[in-house]
Formats: sequence, C-alpha cells, structure tokens
Amino acid sequence: MSIRAVLGRVISSVDASGPRPVLALGSGDPTASACYRPPPEAEDAIVEALRSREHNGYSPTVGVLPARRAIAEYLSLDLPYQLSPDDIYLTSGCCQAIDVMISVLAQPGSNILLPKPGFPLYESRTMFSNLEARHFNLIPDRGWEADLESVESLADENTVAMVIINPSNPCGSVYSHDHLAKIAEIAKKLGIIIIADEVYDHLAFGNTPFIPMGVFADVVPVITVGSISKRWLVPGWRLGWIATCDPNGILKEAKVDKSIENYINITNDPATFIQAAVPQIIANTNDDYFNKILNLLRNSADLCYGKIKEIRGIKCPHKPEGSMFVMVKLDLSCLDDIQDDLDFCCRLAKEESVIVLPGSALGMKDWIRITFAMDVSTLENALERIKSFCQRHAKLEAQ
Repeated sequence: MSIRAVLGRVISSVDASGPRPVLALGSGDPTASACYRPPPEAEDAIVEALRSREHNGYSPTVGVLPARRAIAEYLSLDLPYQLSPDDIYLTSGCCQAIDVMISVLAQPGSNILLPKPGFPLYESRTMFSNLEARHFNLIPDRGWEADLESVESLADENTVAMVIINPSNPCGSVYSHDHLAKIAEIAKKLGIIIIADEVYDHLAFGNTPFIPMGVFADVVPVITVGSISKRWLVPGWRLGWIATCDPNGILKEAKVDKSIENYINITNDPATFIQAAVPQIIANTNDDYFNKILNLLRNSADLCYGKIKEIRGIKCPHKPEGSMFVMVKLDLSCLDDIQDDLDFCCRLAKEESVIVLPGSALGMKDWIRITFAMDVSTLENALERIKSFCQRHAKLEAQ
C-alpha cells in the first residue's frame, strides 16, 4: 500500500478530454502553487554550496559534520537539553529515516504500534521487514488524540516501539503538552521507545503550539525523524534526519545508535551539496518567512473547514490545526450509488477532475484526506466542484 499507488488509480479515472483542469488535493506537495515557494535564502545556500566545488564527492555515511551540528542546534532550541552532532544521522528525506528505523528495530516475532489513520509507509515497511504492525486508534471527536487504552491493550513483551505523528499527517491535529506527557508515561510503563515523526514540525497554526516529543525523553527514549521538506517547502531536495533524544543514555546502552549507523552504512546518502547547504538554510531563513507560510495554511484551513460544513454528504469532525491535511468522513447514507471511499474518489476524479485521497489508503475506510496547502482560489474551486458532485449524487430523501 502506498499513497502514490492509490492516487495513481484515482488519477487514471480522470476524463482526459474533460474541459476543466485537474485540481489535485491528494498529495502532500504544495510546491505546485506559486504562493508555496522555498525561502530565497535556502535557494542561495544551495547555489553557493554547488558553486564552491567543495561538495561534489561522497559524504560520511552519517552525514557531514556541519549539517549534523546545525540540525542538533536547531532541534535543541525546543528541548530542555542539548543534542550533539553524534545524535544526528542524515537521511534521504524522512522516508529513508522511517525505512532505517523500522529496519533497525525489526526482530523475529516483534511488533510495533502504529496510529490509525496514519502514514502508510510505516505499514509497508513493517510488512517488508517481517515486523508485525498493531494499530491503535486516533479518536476524531477528541482532536485525533491517541486512544491510550488501546495502546496499552495492544502492547506485549515483543513490542519494540510506538509511532506518533505530530503535527499529524493525515489528520491535521496538533497534540497538547498534556497528551504528549501521557503518551510518554504509557510508553515508559510498557517499556517501549517512541518514534516521533515530526516532519511537519512547527507547522502549527491553531491554538495548540507544536511541542516536540523529545521534551519527554527523560521519561522514555525518543527517536525523532524529520526533514527540511515541509517547513522549508522543498520535498524534492530529500534531506531528512534521525535524532536520538536520549538524555539518560538508554539507547546508547542498548547500542541502538550503532545499529542505526550500521544500517546507514549500506544505504544511500543525501546529496553532499544539499547537506553542505543545511547550516545556511537553517541560519538564514527568518521568522517572517515561516509566519507567512503559517498564515497561508491557516487561511486555507479555515476556508476548507468552512466549505466542508456546507456540503451534505461529507463531515469534518475536527478543524485542522497543523500540517497540510484534513480528514473528512463520508456519509454514504446521503449519497446515491457511491459504494465506498475509493469509488467516491474515482468518480469525483472522472466527473469533476478533482483528486483527493481515499481514506482506505490510510486505514480509514469511507473517509477521505484533503490537502489544503494551495492557493485559495484553486482550493475554493475544488471544494465547489466537490459540493456539486455531492449534490448530484445526493439521495432524494437527503436533498
């Protein structure tokens, strides 16, 4: 299962002879919109690193030291302790970081706890590594908080870790300090580590501020995965990291750091000139840029949530507060001749040339995920088309 494969099936339903352009609300890449561009400082840093001719060779497998130092300092700004460059491992985007961690933790007979809904790469990688995936629910009516009772009931002596995605892809939620503290206590009680997927770090535009899971690493060891892809809007640059947040030295004692390094030794590295640009990218991007992006996301999220409430046949239980997504429940009782979420998405693509992601790709049948990170006019147009589609397929008694 992969988002790309499912979206490919949906896109194949588009009527190529249709008169209207395709409006894509299915993927997490906002760079097609002119308003979502990387900061000029990041582009300048890449050009400078490339033209220096000093970064055309291979890099150390864990990443170049200046980049690891810069990322350690960047992450430490939000932590009550200081990370060192030795805690940082550079990867080809956050997806490779996920690949590395799942592979490192996989042992015969072991299992890992994954959120439902979640990011399907975790599921695919666990299957590939013969690691059993067990799913704990995220509760829509509680801001997509983790069902900690189900976490406790799912875990056993063979559970190696639980995954937390915050801010959430696909839910658009941001966890409070109190909820994160409870997650840490549960993980400590169960004797498992936490993999904190924070690829959308600081993309929080609601009332709940972003708090890294690493704040609670004195309670339970935390391995953070992240990248520059989302906050700097450069997903194609493929620069991510693994950060071991381990102030008590538990991961080092278990030699998890050595296992990470050993696995990275047999995988690909991020491009060396991208690594070389990281210190300047982090140092030179100012808060005005980040605030501008947050305002764009906030306005788009408000528009998306407001328009969805006007559409009979779909419901949004929680207004998005972070990332770039919102989960929307289909009310099939109001829709005529729509079988499920995949049927809804394929027919929407065919009839309205609008692409959204079926929730079944994320573990949530009869839901859809909508990406709102785009210019407001395109988003509004797409939502109007969705409204027309739902009106056209409304059951007579629901009209």
